[in-house]
Amino acid sequence: MLKLDMALPTHTTKEYPDLSHLPHVVIIGGGFAGIAAARGLAGKKVRVTIIDKHNFHTFLPLLYQVATAMLEPAEVAYPIRTIFGKANNVGFRHAKVREVVHARNVVVLEDGVEIGFDHLIVATGATAAFFGIPGASQFAMPLYSLADARKLRNRLLISLEEADASSETSPMSLNFVIVGGGPTGVETSGALSELIRTVIKRDGLRIDPSRVRVMLVDMAPRLLTPFPEKASDYAKRELERMGIEIEFGRSVVEVEERAIRFADGERLKVAAVVWAAGVTASGTLAHDLQTTSGPGGRVRVMPDLRLLESENVWAVGDAAAVPLGETEFCPQLAPVAMQSGRHCAEQVLRVLSGEPTKPFAYRNKGIMATIGRHAAIAKLPGGTVVKGTPGWLAWLGLHLWYLVGFRNRLRVMINWTWRYFDWPSGPRLIVADAETAE
Repeated sequence: MLKLDMALPTHTTKEYPDLSHLPHVVIIGGGFAGIAAARGLAGKKVRVTIIDKHNFHTFLPLLYQVATAMLEPAEVAYPIRTIFGKANNVGFRHAKVREVVHARNVVVLEDGVEIGFDHLIVATGATAAFFGIPGASQFAMPLYSLADARKLRNRLLISLEEADASSETSPMSLNFVIVGGGPTGVETSGALSELIRTVIKRDGLRIDPSRVRVMLVDMAPRLLTPFPEKASDYAKRELERMGIEIEFGRSVVEVEERAIRFADGERLKVAAVVWAAGVTASGTLAHDLQTTSGPGGRVRVMPDLRLLESENVWAVGDAAAVPLGETEFCPQLAPVAMQSGRHCAEQVLRVLSGEPTKPFAYRNKGIMATIGRHAAIAKLPGGTVVKGTPGWLAWLGLHLWYLVGFRNRLRVMINWTWRYFDWPSGPRLIVADAETAE
């Protein structure tokens, strides 16, 4: 009998310095704003704890590509611990915060554990705004988390499979309604249209294309209202060329499990209602920090991003009503989140050093929206609009630049390049646990 004597590899436990004497900065939220704030504090003379109910950071602008089976969930998410693996002063706590007790400078987790802080940065983001429409929060499908994207992908693929199964007996119609004509609505409707054409062509599904409708509805008179009218008209033409029906001035009054009802009385049976009608901070932790919240449930902050009447609690990103002039507030966009997160970190360090704080100044870097695989619209800071393939290339480059992790960048770039010339089978998987994912 041959006996192998193999030495097992030895692993040394990483030693962390004792930082208990340093000021403790707690960051609630691992989104764009929270990660930017933590990066600004990494390597500084502070002790940082990031708290989030997910152990990963999600690249929200690409969630619609996960929902339409263009990308895998892992390609738009990255572990928070890995992001700060080399920063000894940044820790992570996988938990959900129940409340903030200002009087004692502690955050209370759902399990009752209390974590003290010297400074607190609230970066809890926003959630889908349903505007009190009956059934919308229960049956419509938002797109603001990785779980949302996986759940929507399941619904879309299951609906197509059901239509294929009924093709020989009683062919069924498939109506997909996207509510909201902003960037998320435009991008999702375009990607959904391409997904449907692809599965019929490449996967052999026996679905009559004429029985499939993708509808984009909005109360506004045009798409992409932050863009110039010519850009909105271009987006409308491109979507209609893809077979998408666009209806303006349509108000949704109720969403049912498999139907949607409009203000004009029409009740339409649907396979899915995708909700892209806006976001709100109402219902999030930020909304509960003050007796009177700001617009959209956001917490009201001073120009330096500290909460009104607070010396050591700050709010950034979508959770904060960041002043933009005397009467306006910064939009709830990723660039605002990243810039406010970095600025907040700088101000915390200034306070700890005994220096006066500086007001936040938003630098507009433009906005973008993609329309399918070959076209996009980009509004540059000076007001110049780039559209078509050049706009798509600009959109692609910017998103790759901000995507976290070299591995994710490489995989997404390969997938996008492949799908530009062809559309392979892709991650069109119905994952059973997506319906119950939190």
